[in-house]
Amino acid sequence: MDVSVPRLSVVVPVFNEEDVLPLFAERMRPVLDGLGVTYEVLTVDDGSRDATPVVLEGLRRQWPQLRVVRLRRNSGHQNALTAGLHRARGQYVVSIDVDLQDPPETIGEMLRLAEGAGLDVVHGVRADRSTDSPFKRWTAGMYYRMIRRVVGQNVPHNAGDFRLLSRNAVDALTGLPEHQPVHRLLVPWLGLPSGEVTYTRERRAAGRSKYPLGKMIRLALDSVTGFSAAPLRVATWLGTAGIALCLLIGGGALAAYLWGTVVPGWTSMVVAVMFVGALQLLCLGLLGEYVARIFTTLQGRPPYVVTFDSATPGRPLMETAGNGGAAWKL
Repeated sequence: MDVSVPRLSVVVPVFNEEDVLPLFAERMRPVLDGLGVTYEVLTVDDGSRDATPVVLEGLRRQWPQLRVVRLRRNSGHQNALTAGLHRARGQYVVSIDVDLQDPPETIGEMLRLAEGAGLDVVHGVRADRSTDSPFKRWTAGMYYRMIRRVVGQNVPHNAGDFRLLSRNAVDALTGLPEHQPVHRLLVPWLGLPSGEVTYTRERRAAGRSKYPLGKMIRLALDSVTGFSAAPLRVATWLGTAGIALCLLIGGGALAAYLWGTVVPGWTSMVVAVMFVGALQLLCLGLLGEYVARIFTTLQGRPPYVVTFDSATPGRPLMETAGNGGAAWKL
């Protein structure tokens, strides 16, 4: 592979994608070859347990611009994306998923917009999600409405991890000491000059989604707890509302006692106890999310560990942990 700095890097997180990888290469390569710029495609194998590593090696022999970075274990989509951004060498860096739901043909439009308008960030915005299931569209709509309300209106609606970043934006992003990064929120937070390119979201080319309901919930929790203290304030207001309700119930019980109309209060007692208990558990759960983030930060462990990079075969790897300068040599 040419060791000179390419004009464009394309970062592609990959996890158990043996079925879709040949389709991805077949569609992506003509698009990038047609741009007329030097490029590299940096695939980050996030600890795949199927034949993905074998397929990647086969594709790399046929496609000189394909670069393979392998993580020692599954670290999650956002951390795999972070690993790719840290190692990408291009003057512009595009992040895209391998499932071909985000069309590679849009990359050229992103690059032209960034170069022509002098932008550091170009977001890929999904203008049509009709290929997604109704449940997926509903949960995505809830997520973006919640995030824009909690984090701010600068977060583009329906913009995922398909975007183009300038070298300036990549350096600023990778310099942040994030342990649980959510790039779709971190990038707007940088406040760099940005634009948007709309596209129609397509169906997955092959294989199964790697973002089931559990991972979507985890992403939503990381998004909220990593960018806002609003949940803590919600816990405070819920506690205040619970106290007010208990005072009302206590006042009603005292009035009934004074008027001599006391009746057995089993139902009201049970409802009150359950309500207060639910509030306490909810508040403890919200506090626990923040304590868990503090605990993870204090541990100082790297969010990912790179075990192989085809750009530096046979050489020891030195990987920054992204937590303030700690390094791991494998």
